[in-house]
Amino acid sequence: MNNSLALLGRIGLSLIFIISGWAKIAGYAGTQQYMESAGVPGALLPLVIALEFGGGLAILAGAFTRWIALTIAAFSLASAVVFHGHFADPAQATSFWKNVAMAGGFLMLAAHGAGSFSLDHLWKRRRKA
Repeated sequence: MNNSLALLGRIGLSLIFIISGWAKIAGYAGTQQYMESAGVPGALLPLVIALEFGGGLAILAGAFTRWIALTIAAFSLASAVVFHGHFADPAQATSFWKNVAMAGGFLMLAAHGAGSFSLDHLWKRRRKA
């Protein structure tokens, strides 16, 4: 049951990043302007897309899970502070704590790994064979 729950958890955690990364590709110019309005260089957008979309796909597949999860956890916390630190706005406060919660989920994933239904597990088995 734990491996099934780990898979479901990875699906849940990864989808928001895959969808968000794809949306940033589709709305590249607008996203770049939004980043710059928050004081973040728009030139970082390709890295953000790679992390969100590519990292989300890696988490979904259970590939390089621990390192990707740590990276996304740090990214989630940084985004919370930079983009959602305006607690006077209830929507921003909610987004801040959503990012903190997602970071917590990714830290759990980093601590415990992807489970048996993952590429990480498959690669580990092949190395032992």
